[in-house]
Amino acid sequence: MSGTQDVVIACGVESMSRVPMGSNVLGADTWGPRVRARFPDGFVNQGVAAELVAERWKLSRTDLDEYAARSHRLAALSAAGGGFDAETIPVAVATVTGLEVDVTTDETLRASTTVETLAALHPSFQNEEMESRFPDLDWKVTPGNSSPLTDGASAALMMGEDVAARLGLRPRAIVRHMAVAGGDPFLMLTAPVDATRRVLARAGLTTDEIDAFEVNEAFASVPLMWSREMGVDVDRLNPRGGAIALGHPLGASGLRVLATMLNHLEQNDLRYGLQTICEAGGLANALIVERVKD
Repeated sequence: MSGTQDVVIACGVESMSRVPMGSNVLGADTWGPRVRARFPDGFVNQGVAAELVAERWKLSRTDLDEYAARSHRLAALSAAGGGFDAETIPVAVATVTGLEVDVTTDETLRASTTVETLAALHPSFQNEEMESRFPDLDWKVTPGNSSPLTDGASAALMMGEDVAARLGLRPRAIVRHMAVAGGDPFLMLTAPVDATRRVLARAGLTTDEIDAFEVNEAFASVPLMWSREMGVDVDRLNPRGGAIALGHPLGASGLRVLATMLNHLEQNDLRYGLQTICEAGGLANALIVERVKD
């Protein structure tokens, strides 16, 4: 877009099994005195924010667990049908015995997940401090209706249309528009709604013209909240499951979602896809791509 590069590889990686979230801060103050003055009680973590979102949009524990079970079911169906084959590559991993094996499938996907098994899990973010701070909160966010801590990497090759023609490469999709939006920094997970509205307006499109929506499943309450706010039926959302089943390696998730969405468009002869992902601090990104037909 800037015209300063001909070919770009966008990539991201996250090893959440070895690098804990927040370790990059090294104990530093990331907010400063003006933010602390505005929020004297401090922010909450994203899990508590997911609880507050569920409470505000009146999402029940059953709503969250049903959505989580759906994510695993759809992802398992896609995996069984080879739907993820075009977007995954084997990774060689050393076992405890010293042998090297190829990991070829996402390890967090559990086809046997049901609402009943999810209902047995306990809330992840309920503790005495948060109970005291939010005494009326009905705690319902569990490991089962949240995205798991995962390792992953992703990459995408991008170039200008003229460069692709010169190199003899056929583009798979065109970036129609993208947007960044800031929402409530305390709830922090609601900005995908703002980013979606902004990118649709910039592209001159409506939700009825989008064939597939990908709203990152950081927690089940996020896509369900987005669905209600945007008036989009859940059936059109994350058609191959999402991060609850496939994992959410933070630095890699944006392009993982793009790969899944683009393959869904190609394999079902669809045109437009919209993806959006929430971020810490109340920010969100959104992207609309148009598949290039043969």
